[in-house]
Amino acid sequence: MAKQSKTANRWLIRGGRVIDPARQTNALLDILIEDGQIVAVGKAAEINVSNSEVLDARGMIVAPGFIDIHVHLREPGQSHKETIATGTMAAAAGGFTSVCAMPNTSPINDSVEITRWMQHPERAAVVNVFPIAAATIGSKGEQLTDYRNLREAGAVAVTDDGKPILEDAIMRAALRVAQRVGIPVIQHAEDTRLTKGCSMNLGPASFRLGLRGMPVEAEAGVVERDIELARETGAHLHVAHLSTAPALEAVRRAKREGLNVTCEVTPHHLEFTDEAVANYNSNWKMNPPLRSVGDRNALARGLLDGSIDCVATDHAPHALHEKQVEFDRAPFGVTGLETALPIVLDQTNRDLMRTVDLLSARPAQIVNLSGRGTLMKGSHADVVVFDPDEEWIFTAEGSKSKSKNSPFLGRRFFGRVKATIVGGRIVHGTTE
Repeated sequence: MAKQSKTANRWLIRGGRVIDPARQTNALLDILIEDGQIVAVGKAAEINVSNSEVLDARGMIVAPGFIDIHVHLREPGQSHKETIATGTMAAAAGGFTSVCAMPNTSPINDSVEITRWMQHPERAAVVNVFPIAAATIGSKGEQLTDYRNLREAGAVAVTDDGKPILEDAIMRAALRVAQRVGIPVIQHAEDTRLTKGCSMNLGPASFRLGLRGMPVEAEAGVVERDIELARETGAHLHVAHLSTAPALEAVRRAKREGLNVTCEVTPHHLEFTDEAVANYNSNWKMNPPLRSVGDRNALARGLLDGSIDCVATDHAPHALHEKQVEFDRAPFGVTGLETALPIVLDQTNRDLMRTVDLLSARPAQIVNLSGRGTLMKGSHADVVVFDPDEEWIFTAEGSKSKSKNSPFLGRRFFGRVKATIVGGRIVHGTTE
């Protein structure tokens, strides 16, 4: 890639293959950026490139910046795990130009003040941060937060992620208010009455390891209940980190019925099964847990047939000392921002249009990020440039995240981000 300034106000991304699912574009085109916006997309002869610097993207894919709608940035209150600065650096390294930050911080993000605090320039974020606020005060599942004021403060959705809303009346009320305000309710689908004390999936692997297992019914039952409430209220229900075949089938039925129900899947649930827990390595401990081969295969099919709307990493950093304990005592969660692209490329059989759709266009639609997830003229200049074939190895030393609790350490990948551009400014990548 040619040398150019990271802070140029007017410059050209030249010669790359532009993949833009929102416009069904797949062609060799140039993109002109000025003052943080895309001002022209077309063939070289059609664009006035005078007084612009050049980013040479020949041989590369140029796509709308990726958007992760499920990320834990840990601030406020847990900066020993991650900060908004380090988490967004990891996001940029993975090609993400926008991340949606979950509310299970300390204190929990259930207020306008915390929502605004997370977006303040002092946090030193290098990508766009869109907070997702708690659906109930303190995420206790008892009293709704102020959805309208939270949305006006910048929240793009509500959720009690990690603490599912189990009371029918509260979930019904959450959906009704969110529908009026125009934001989705994101549900961590887990009946915690069935999973208390469990640390992995219920199955032959948990039996061999002597660990208590979570049944698939704990997820599927909540998804089915929530779909009924979505039908009743007309609200947008989004199922977070879906992991089981029965839950996916329930979402399929809802979609066929025309309900506004969407879902996401994580890279680790696509890649691994519960057999990966064989050595008690807590980097394979997450919630929902890794499931059976049958569940994983169902998710892979759902990714290809469109039943699954997007991929979200559920990036969940933890300090080393927190993970280096007995498996059943270790916290749930793994990092994932920096390794998502090559995994999705593999899972889509190297289908570039589908990959970008899952990582960019569809997430933007789910949380209503207008002017993002596309490279059309007038949109935000949030762009990722990547080489779908470059080979590389992911290491702890090379990771930008403050925490290193990834199940992909040492993994050889094909597909690497070369440059990440946010608002017309390069925030990650070589300029040579």
